[in-house]
Amino acid sequence: MNRILKTTVLAAAVMSVAGVAQARDQINIVGSSTVYPFSSFVAEEFGATTNNPTPVIESTGSGGGMRLFCNGVGTGTPDVTNSSRRMKVSEFERCVENGVTDITEVYIGSDGIAFAQSNENEPMPVTREQIFLAAADMVPVDGELVKNPYTNWNQIDASLPDREIVIVGPPTTSGTRDSFDELVMEAASESFPEYGEAYSDIRTDGGWVDGGENDNLIVQRLTQDTTAFGVFGYSFLEENDNVLIGSSIDGVDPTPETIASDEYPVARTMFFYIKNQHADEVPVMYEYAEMFVSDMMIGEGGLLKDIGLILPTADALEQVQSDLADRKQLAKEDLE
Repeated sequence: MNRILKTTVLAAAVMSVAGVAQARDQINIVGSSTVYPFSSFVAEEFGATTNNPTPVIESTGSGGGMRLFCNGVGTGTPDVTNSSRRMKVSEFERCVENGVTDITEVYIGSDGIAFAQSNENEPMPVTREQIFLAAADMVPVDGELVKNPYTNWNQIDASLPDREIVIVGPPTTSGTRDSFDELVMEAASESFPEYGEAYSDIRTDGGWVDGGENDNLIVQRLTQDTTAFGVFGYSFLEENDNVLIGSSIDGVDPTPETIASDEYPVARTMFFYIKNQHADEVPVMYEYAEMFVSDMMIGEGGLLKDIGLILPTADALEQVQSDLADRKQLAKEDLE
């Protein structure tokens, strides 16, 4: 290797090491659009009431956040990722492969997936099977699986209105989409013997429209296209109940009470994950995390309840606070 090349390589290596070692007082957070409003609320409070800068939060979707979080260790990578589902085993394995080996999982509460429309329409109760038949790529007709032929809701069930099927939902990188696939699509597919196994493929002929990672964009679409339905976190329905109405699913309305009790069939739990290997470079991330799981934020009557978070039980919160204080390390078997 010539002298110039050696010097260049050495300089790059020194800069890389310096970048990892350099302390940073602003927390870098990525992840779920569903968790984003709660995380942003805590971040604003954190910036306003401490001597630390407000954390930077990017809404990338749960899957996108996990990819960024698991890219490696160093202050050029996120410190925290939000998720509207639990980390997958495959994501944990990718983290380990890239050197992210010390993670603390923090449960923050529950949320439901709303199936909602403009309040200019009459309420439309649905079942998971009806949503499935509207959204699936292949559906059973006369005992055979065929490309979805349904263009209007009343073709699925005569009790439904004669209205075009347009469902605006999250992309595959979203934790909301993961939960929708599992809790609606796969669960409903079990009612149809033609599949033989869980099925969640979504149609691509216009009946389903990817609305992007930002659930607010889906809300805006529903106010502009009053024939469409949207799939997004319950908190966005609650925040926009002046323009939207949610459908009951399997006879259960989406409410904080039905979501917290798991009576609502499309409820899910939410988390954030901390990269403990950033403890020396970004120690302030623990102050933020402690504020997030404080009694003030998610205890009984906590502030995040007012923006749609279904709060954890007292026992669950006590365990969360203890695990965070201990920097409990997530293990692969915890996710299996």
